[in-house]
Amino acid sequence: MSLDAEAVKSGVDVLAVSTTASALMGWLPPLAALATLVWTSIRIYETQTIRSFLKKDEKDKDNNS
Repeated sequence: MSLDAEAVKSGVDVLAVSTTASALMGWLPPLAALATLVWTSIRIYETQTIRSFLKKDEKDKDNNS
């Protein structure tokens, strides 16, 4: 019984893609969580409330110097 070389290559390709997809799915949730944390932090920093707090802190430092 002889195996067709193209059939074996296709089978190995399917196995490789499945392994890659599984690896990406394992890494994607933590990376997505990190990206969400960074994005949310940036958005909070950009709010007027935080900006006003930071400006008050800068004014207090200037007055104490």
